[in-house]
Amino acid sequence: MPRKCALTGRKTHAGRSISRRGKAKRLGGVGRKVTGKVKRTFKANIQRVRAVVDGKVTRINVSAKAIKSGLITKPPKRNYTPDSDS
Repeated sequence: MPRKCALTGRKTHAGRSISRRGKAKRLGGVGRKVTGKVKRTFKANIQRVRAVVDGKVTRINVSAKAIKSGLITKPPKRNYTPDSDS
């Protein structure tokens, strides 16, 4: 299962985490120095939700941004009441 949004195409991206030390020049220091660069991954916020796709309720992987922006339509609530056979 790839970590990718089915609607927006958001996926994991690569980048760097940069470590620095020192005091900024504007604060009276000699400047910030880079002490390390480490490769890291930026992961998309992927959620597995039930959505209506082509008239059928299916589970799909979508990003939180797609959910917030209203790109998916959630299925209607079930109107279920259990039988009182007691």
